[in-house]
Amino acid sequence: MNKYETLIPAASHWSLKVRRGMQMTLTDIAGDGNLGMVFYNPENLLERYNAPDTLKGQHTFRLTKGHCLYSDMGRIFASIIEDSVGWHETVCGNSHASHIASKWGVRDYQSDHNEWMQNGHDAMLVEMAKYGLTQADHAANLNLFSRVSTDAEGSMSLVEGNSPAGSSVTLRFEMDTLVILHTCPHPLSNAVSYPKKPISILLEKAQPVADDDFCKMSRPENQRGFANNELYYLGAPANTTDAMEA
Repeated sequence: MNKYETLIPAASHWSLKVRRGMQMTLTDIAGDGNLGMVFYNPENLLERYNAPDTLKGQHTFRLTKGHCLYSDMGRIFASIIEDSVGWHETVCGNSHASHIASKWGVRDYQSDHNEWMQNGHDAMLVEMAKYGLTQADHAANLNLFSRVSTDAEGSMSLVEGNSPAGSSVTLRFEMDTLVILHTCPHPLSNAVSYPKKPISILLEKAQPVADDDFCKMSRPENQRGFANNELYYLGAPANTTDAMEA
């Protein structure tokens, strides 16, 4: 299979092992969505996404086209090769049950079924458990489509209207990657009612990385990251058409 499309409903979670050489296009269908996402190396689950290294190595606070998403081993899980939004954050983490309860009350699946209000932390734990991961393995996550700003005192707030309906971002995977994600609200959301924002996913084969690739050349650190990836896969067989594994 070289192409796959699906829709992740609001307040849901999902995971997939994505092969290197694939790209994932995520689309915010309704606008002002939030996609919590984290990465693990499926061959060594101790290696996972590292938000501080991702930001400091590229001298940035926001993420957009040209940025690479690093592991804690100095390798690159994925590169952002297209982005119509221009700002994604990776510092605020997930919403928790306490956030949801304080803003929109308490609902559970047993009583409210599909109208319950899931939180990002628990949503990710459900997916992580499928791979033997526990709360101790929780890593700081991306919040795609979300932008935060700070005031003079350093307090952060969520910027409304950052992602218009139909906005998309495309990740090219440079490593085999276990992707875990959810469509629960951002922890700083002040929406009047619980946000229900679905996200669509398109997986397909990416073009090979060129010598002058924009993501690779955007920062010296990224060139070292790509070199680390090349060393990691030295001697490995070339990618086959069987590039995705659920």
